[in-house]
Amino acid sequence: MTNSTTSTTASLLDRANKVRPGEELDIAKVDAWLKAHIDGLQGTPGVTQYSGGASNWTYCLSYDNRELILRRAPAGTKAKGAHDMGREYRLQKALKPVYHYVPEMLGYCEDEGVLGTDFYVMEKLTGIIPRKNLPRGLNIDAATTQTLCKNVLDCMIELHKVDYKAADLGHLGKGAGYTQRQIEGWSHRYKKAKTWNVPSGKFVMQWLQDNMPAKEHICITHNDFRFDNVVLDENDPTNILGVLDWELATLGDPLMDLGNTLAYWVQEDDDFLAQQTRRQPTHLAGMLSRDEVVSYYCQKMEIEIDDFTFYEVYGLFRLAGIVQQIYYRYHHKQTRNPAYKQFWIFVHYLMWRCKKAIKRQKR
Repeated sequence: MTNSTTSTTASLLDRANKVRPGEELDIAKVDAWLKAHIDGLQGTPGVTQYSGGASNWTYCLSYDNRELILRRAPAGTKAKGAHDMGREYRLQKALKPVYHYVPEMLGYCEDEGVLGTDFYVMEKLTGIIPRKNLPRGLNIDAATTQTLCKNVLDCMIELHKVDYKAADLGHLGKGAGYTQRQIEGWSHRYKKAKTWNVPSGKFVMQWLQDNMPAKEHICITHNDFRFDNVVLDENDPTNILGVLDWELATLGDPLMDLGNTLAYWVQEDDDFLAQQTRRQPTHLAGMLSRDEVVSYYCQKMEIEIDDFTFYEVYGLFRLAGIVQQIYYRYHHKQTRNPAYKQFWIFVHYLMWRCKKAIKRQKR
């Protein structure tokens, strides 16, 4: 057991909240479909919604005898290839046998007559999800925090070490040429989602195009590997039970995956605006700094890298693209979630971080 104190165990567990207005499910249709495809469900489910995600809508369906998680795409226009529930379901189902942190997939519905969009259902992993702050009542010291930090990074490293060819998982992505596709793809998506109040991004996009590494290594990448996408054991918060949110997973470059992770990594000495955007507890005493994460990762992966700037800038720019796509939906009234109202400011900040990293490299 870690060095921690708790008031009640139940208070530490991750809970869904009331469904947001306009994002309700047709529970009668969902219930009928689920009972036709999953044996043994009892009663009519209560429905709550998770607020942590900023992309797909995620619900908890509480039956009398078990809880399920339902994932569906948001309403409104979506980018081509985004929010593909069928792909997310099939990828996790294929990956589960070689990477045990993936939740069990229970069913996929492509009949849009049920919810107006496709969706899938999976097992609910009951545990602690470390969001912006650790849950109230969970107090761990710096040494335990560092163990947690390294254990989370080790889960990513274990994923990157999966032999996807031996596991016959070559169908998960296109593989070679990933770097080029990512730079071109995110540049296109950013420009398509641009609104009048965010930067053009031309300088950063051109720099990425001109500075792509000559070599790339291909492995299975998660592309959204964050603390708030892992589930921790309530009895030992340093023990990882599962990894969630596989929407963006593919065959890609592991250092680009790490760059994606570090784009969200707000450390204790970061500036005020970064602290305002923090979504995970990477500021705690004991957490590795971004530079320490890179060193730890490279040591465990047994690789050497002279300059991480390209991967840092890529991660920040990609995050700007994700944030802008979400803000685009709010700007055009395709979602009413008030959390997205100021996302355009975050886009400015991320572009500034990109330019700062590029300038630092040139010194």
